[in-house]
Amino acid sequence: MQHNFRAISLSHKSAPVEIREVISLDEGSIHALLIKLKEFFSLTDTLILSTCNRTEVYYSHELDLSTEIIKLIGLEKGLTNVVDYLEYFKVLNNDKEAIQHLFKVSMGLEAQVVGDMQISNQVKRAYQMSADLDLAGPFLHRLMHTVFFSSKRVVQETAFRDGAASVSYAAVELIEELTSNTYQPRVLLIGVGEIGEDVAKNMVHVPDAKVTITNRTFEKAQALASELGYEAIPFEECMQAMNQADVVVSSIMKSEPFITKELVKAMDIPSYKLFVDLSVPRSIETTIEDVPGVMLYNVDNIRSKATETLERRLASIPQVEKIIEEAIDEFFNWKKGMMVSPTINKLKNALEQIRQEEMGRFLKNIDEDQAAVIDKITKSMMQKILKVPVVQLRAACMRDDADQMINIISDLFDLEKVSEKKD
Repeated sequence: MQHNFRAISLSHKSAPVEIREVISLDEGSIHALLIKLKEFFSLTDTLILSTCNRTEVYYSHELDLSTEIIKLIGLEKGLTNVVDYLEYFKVLNNDKEAIQHLFKVSMGLEAQVVGDMQISNQVKRAYQMSADLDLAGPFLHRLMHTVFFSSKRVVQETAFRDGAASVSYAAVELIEELTSNTYQPRVLLIGVGEIGEDVAKNMVHVPDAKVTITNRTFEKAQALASELGYEAIPFEECMQAMNQADVVVSSIMKSEPFITKELVKAMDIPSYKLFVDLSVPRSIETTIEDVPGVMLYNVDNIRSKATETLERRLASIPQVEKIIEEAIDEFFNWKKGMMVSPTINKLKNALEQIRQEEMGRFLKNIDEDQAAVIDKITKSMMQKILKVPVVQLRAACMRDDADQMINIISDLFDLEKVSEKKD
């Protein structure tokens, strides 16, 4: 039996950052949640995606498990009041709607900055984790490979991924604008995870900036700094560097704010200091803006300006949507075919069982050459007998009328009895 593919989604479209940071899942939490979903509900096609902009669970099941899954997220996060967050989740129980949503998310159509390139890698990592835990069956494998193929088409056939218009690039545009009157602005990047690394690479668009990188693992900061011609400092020197910087970009993962109001109040701020918080959960206290000269931007209020790149991406959306529509049509044709595959296999097995029994009865006393000829002839006959019902079954699938045809063929060839006999 094929179950409905479903999705639950909490994203920047339905929840502000203070809600998203409470619900966001790190890699360990995703791993633990996947195992729970597998053990509690025997799920086979499950994907969990958690980024700074969204936390989503995709799954196949005959029942709507959205409330149970949200409660499990709450359990994993240690939230006793997770039911209070139900209103922020969008529930998609329709096969096509859930699949279409996954395509749009994967292509960057649902991103804060349209066409955000980071999402593709995030989706691939989510899929890899599901596959590693045996939570990806034939359905999810086929679906994800269709998504990845469509993503390649978007890159090759449209301008949707041209240039750099990710959240991290939007942050760099902001830095460039706000430091335009500052000679060689000093920029400190704290954390070189995926977003931090992307910010560092995009800082080439602010060539006058003096960029310093720090990270808990110094070797990682050092390697990136060496590649880009920046300075790297040990994490222990972060506070001193923060005091000297004009711009501080934080993208580290911490359960509590790393940069506090008390810390900022102790800094020497002659004119201004810009803080950019790209972390979810947030790593900078919002109250630092009370300190004179301090400006704070987070992932919700950073917006890419109307650049030529973004305009080209917006103009390409109809092309992207057409590619998605074609991919979904192709996928659903495959899905329909999967519905009749068990019946086709049962029919093949039933006819092969008859052929083998008759071969066994009549070919006891003939030589190998004669047996080979008869084996070849009977196999050819069986293929010809199979051709019409197989074609009719697949045609019935395309008409969304397969159930009746499956029942007729099953009754005609007594396939259930044959299957029981084989078992």
